[in-house]
Amino acid sequence: MNAEAHTATRTNTGQIPAASTAVRSGVVLMMFGLFLVLATGFAGPSILHNAAHDTRHANTFPCH
Repeated sequence: MNAEAHTATRTNTGQIPAASTAVRSGVVLMMFGLFLVLATGFAGPSILHNAAHDTRHANTFPCH
């Protein structure tokens, strides 16, 4: 009888666990949201209006 030794090999694919990716994504999005709140919180109304107006034009939405 021919007995072969089978060994399980484990390969390291270098993948990051899904939980780590989710946490990293959440932290990045929270930092981006905080930046948006702080950036618009100190901006004047005319600056916000002009930014929204320019965004509408950039996305080919009519205004006025």
